[in-house]
Amino acid sequence: MIRVVLMLAFFIFCSTSGEIALTYGMKMVGEPASFRPAALLRFLSKALRNGWVWTALPLLAGSFYSLLVLLSWAPLSVVIPATAFNYVVGTLGAKYILNEHVSKKRWMGVAMVCLGVALVLING
Repeated sequence: MIRVVLMLAFFIFCSTSGEIALTYGMKMVGEPASFRPAALLRFLSKALRNGWVWTALPLLAGSFYSLLVLLSWAPLSVVIPATAFNYVVGTLGAKYILNEHVSKKRWMGVAMVCLGVALVLING
């Protein structure tokens, strides 16, 4: 059981850190000027030269592979709800690292996710 909890913590760390790094990098890159091939290539080139994008890639890969490990160790009905804690950490990261505004409705949604996860894990 302890290995599942540790792997879950690793999953949440990698997933949330990767998403925050990718978001930060892409906000620096901006959006494509248009959907013409030349503009898309310039956009892709700019994104691939951003260090935050490259920081995000191994973190997101670690998230994916840790999810595979979790699925081999525990039932799907436990793993998927438990990974929903990623929403909590992601919302905290959005507010305190990316300085995004998080509305009261969004916080209520995060609280509902936590309650749902707790119910699943208690009954599981």
